[in-house]
Amino acid sequence: MTTINIRRLRRDARSIAGLLAVAVVSATFIACNSINDALHVTAPDKIDAKSLQDPAFATLLVNSTVGNFECGYGAFVAVGGLLSDELVDVGITASRWPYDRRDVQTSDGAYSTNTCDNTTPGVYTPISTARYTADTVAALLKTWTDQQVPGRQDLLAKALIYAGYDRIMLGELFCSAAIDRGPELTSLEVLAQAEQKFSDGLTAAQAANDPTLTALAYMGRARARLDQGNLTGADADAKQVPPGFVYNATADITSSVRTNRVYAQFNSKLASVTPQFIGLTVPTASGGTVPDTRIADSTTGKNGADNHTPLIVSNKYRTGDAPIRIGSYEEAQLIIAEAEGGQVAVNIINNLRIAAGLPGAFQSTDATAIKNQVIDERSRELFLQGTRAYDIRRLNLPQVPAAGVAYLHGGTYGTEMCLPLPDVERNNNPNINKTGA
Repeated sequence: MTTINIRRLRRDARSIAGLLAVAVVSATFIACNSINDALHVTAPDKIDAKSLQDPAFATLLVNSTVGNFECGYGAFVAVGGLLSDELVDVGITASRWPYDRRDVQTSDGAYSTNTCDNTTPGVYTPISTARYTADTVAALLKTWTDQQVPGRQDLLAKALIYAGYDRIMLGELFCSAAIDRGPELTSLEVLAQAEQKFSDGLTAAQAANDPTLTALAYMGRARARLDQGNLTGADADAKQVPPGFVYNATADITSSVRTNRVYAQFNSKLASVTPQFIGLTVPTASGGTVPDTRIADSTTGKNGADNHTPLIVSNKYRTGDAPIRIGSYEEAQLIIAEAEGGQVAVNIINNLRIAAGLPGAFQSTDATAIKNQVIDERSRELFLQGTRAYDIRRLNLPQVPAAGVAYLHGGTYGTEMCLPLPDVERNNNPNINKTGA
């Protein structure tokens, strides 16, 4: 088995041999299937690193970059659901409870070194591995020519855009992070890097005349700008995302790494939809209500693995191969609504409801009421897509359940809105304060 770790990869660029060798075996996923030892890399005996860094492998390497992202993204969505108010843990695995209880400690190994498909999904290593892979492949593509690599600009655009989304995951889910053994960065500093990656990816996508990647770059940059509080810039970018646009992370049931991670939590009876997202409705013009099908849930008639808590699953992910949206026209429209408010926001809310087959009956001229409704619409339209945890953080929304409330598996809920930089990074990175002070 090939084992790969992000810190070793950072220390020794030659370790790319191990990384790319797995790409030869599978263009769909790499490191998330093989991170077993925090400091160990076992490279294949008959793979020459230089031969793998050949332009002939460009498409394969970019596909592997996408696979690494999808591996980390599934874990990002599932863990973000637990850390926020979307999912509740109903399992009996104690290592999972800190996510849900909001009291993850820097010494906890699960969130830092576990793989994306572990029962307790890891996030720091899978996301960092995806980020490293995307950066490395983008750097290689920049050294090659269009003659060496047909469609090079398109491949470069994809690598850069995924590098941006990798940083979105780090910046939104973690309180701080480090890039390539560099200094500790705040979330906003990581998100600023994400914005730049999207800008670079946009340039490449436009040069390649690729409308899909161009829209994805605008979508990603709009999110990065929104996350940083730049509503004007986010608004301008979101308006470039065309109607009908959607870009998914794919999944299938061929391996645990490729299975939709949220579905896997439901299927293993480890997580359930939280009470505040069960049975939500949308008002009609006549004063009645209809179920909000965007987050429709189902009572399974079973309990979770704890044999106590009823298991409620989201109909959004009913199979292991269900895709997870990365970016969409709907998300872009909600960014515009948040940025502009007023009647623009009211119209967007109603248009999105109508597009989902729901009544478009929202009316208000009160700025606060409109803003609150936009936030609520985001929680519904983007349910279990990885946006909720950072929305709670950036908008300082109330945490549900509140801090201090008794936790069903013992202890009380904490106040964490983001995951701390893990000790495994702090202790192995010479450019980071070891005390965390």
